[in-house]
Amino acid sequence: MSENPTDHVLGMDGEERYDYFLDAVAEEREIWILVNEASQFLKIVSEEDRVAYLPVWPSDAFAADYAEGAGDLSPKAISLPDFFKKWVPGLTRDGIDIGVFPGAQIELWITEPEELKRDLQEVLSGPAF
Repeated sequence: MSENPTDHVLGMDGEERYDYFLDAVAEEREIWILVNEASQFLKIVSEEDRVAYLPVWPSDAFAADYAEGAGDLSPKAISLPDFFKKWVPGLTRDGIDIGVFPGAQIELWITEPEELKRDLQEVLSGPAF
């Protein structure tokens, strides 16, 4: 009778998943991406909007769920310090945005790397942390 918590989170709209992502990443201090066998990260280019983005998840379980059926993709953790020091400048330089926590819904929160970094730092410096 109880709903699977993963299904509940994946059923949230883009903004709710973004907030969930911020809290979960602040707690775990890791961001999850998908990489192929050559360790190249998954980048999605939206033909409609002409936007390239790196999809990220708050845990390996959500990333693995998204990759299901794509045999050559596997979750990889990036520590928050690495993300801030290496990934944010690199993605910004390359003009790649971040698609935060893609799920079952079509709606996706896409943000600039520096904006995600600021939001994460704000949550990290909040009263709970």
